Amino acid sequence: MSTSPRLTALEVASGDVWFKSSHSGDNGAGGCVSVAALPDHVGFRDSKQPNGPAVVVPTTSWSAFIREVRAGRMGR
Repeated sequence: MSTSPRLTALEVASGDVWFKSSHSGDNGAGGCVSVAALPDHVGFRDSKQPNGPAVVVPTTSWSAFIREVRAGRMGR
């Protein structure tokens, strides 16, 4: 099994590229994810750690994930 190199969010994209949902709010409860749309990929990170690690997946994988979430098939 191979592992991908560990990337920081700033290595993935500059700070102004990342965004979070308007549904996230700033209530201090945490649990917010920031997303960066990249050419052919999507990056996501913990919005509380903007300089922390980021995960990058192909756009097709991200789209499939979002589709499953919207359909309620991801469980709780």
